[in-house]
Amino acid sequence: MAQALQFLIIDGYAKASRDDFDVAGMRHAWKLYEDLLKQHLPNAECKTWFPSDNAEPPAGPTDFHAVLWTGCNLTIYADEARVLRQIEYAKKAFEVGTPSFGSCWGMQMAAVAAGGLVEANPKGREMGLARKIHLTEAGRNHPLMRSKPPVYSAFISHVDQVTKLPPGATVLAGNDFTEVQALAVTHGKGTFWSTQYHCEYDLAEVARLLVARKSKLLREGFFGKESDFEEYVIKFEALAAEPERKDLRWQLDIDDDVLSDPIRQCEFINWLEHGLKPSIDKSG
Repeated sequence: MAQALQFLIIDGYAKASRDDFDVAGMRHAWKLYEDLLKQHLPNAECKTWFPSDNAEPPAGPTDFHAVLWTGCNLTIYADEARVLRQIEYAKKAFEVGTPSFGSCWGMQMAAVAAGGLVEANPKGREMGLARKIHLTEAGRNHPLMRSKPPVYSAFISHVDQVTKLPPGATVLAGNDFTEVQALAVTHGKGTFWSTQYHCEYDLAEVARLLVARKSKLLREGFFGKESDFEEYVIKFEALAAEPERKDLRWQLDIDDDVLSDPIRQCEFINWLEHGLKPSIDKSG
């Protein structure tokens, strides 16, 4: 992959939501993905599309080696233009064979664009850490999950879930809260590998995300009172600064599966090697 590969990062957050991240001191979703990409492919070139702001993407899927889908707080089953234009773009990427990778909204996009269904999770919001995610039998043998522990935790924030798989979909991981936590979809000429959780986050960014979602988390009963919330965030930030602290690891039930880059990011690393590279080699 010595050539400068071209990526489109699709960040579906509206400007008001991106402004909320600024107030909380969090990097924007597109930036998290750009930083993750350049950590592993320093020479990669990126364009970003904000479909909630701009009706037209910078170019079609054939102009990119791959498409990266960030998280998003929109509802994918909403009948509104800013959602529908993203689904159409994902369908085109499948049609022409441009590989995609995404998290959260990205996984829901992979399912819906290929003919699946996403609905609200009756259990409500899964937030902060998704616990006891386990690989399915297919996941244990799929290249996306290579070197992933058989049971692990991951950073997460969502209220919707995939409820009907499209043709060509393989569930790679799940937990008791969300049955589909990792998904590989083959459709048309393309592939879309994805996770419901966020391998692009780190502990510090999740702490900032908690701050951005503070009012919702208090209203939904994640914390008994505001001081409980503040104490929790302080512990997250302290562990982010000193990841070897045994006391905080124990109190927060956080281990290397989310603190270690190679473990936390292994799905993205595997996609680069086993999802993207074969597509590039095939196209010459």
